[in-house]
Amino acid sequence: MKKTNELKNKTVQDINKLIKEKAEALRHFRFGSTHSKTKNVKLGRTLRKEIARFMTELTMRAKLAKK
Repeated sequence: MKKTNELKNKTVQDINKLIKEKAEALRHFRFGSTHSKTKNVKLGRTLRKEIARFMTELTMRAKLAKK
């Protein structure tokens, strides 16, 4: 998922599901890389950025809901 515009169309439950999926993929990347060589070394950074992007969207929605 590249664009934040795509996130605006998703529900909170969908975003939470995406966060869990990306966190699980990051966990597998971290622990899987200790025993073998990884092909894509930028995957960890990309996953962390995507998780941060999803969490930022949730925070912005919470702030707008309070107003």
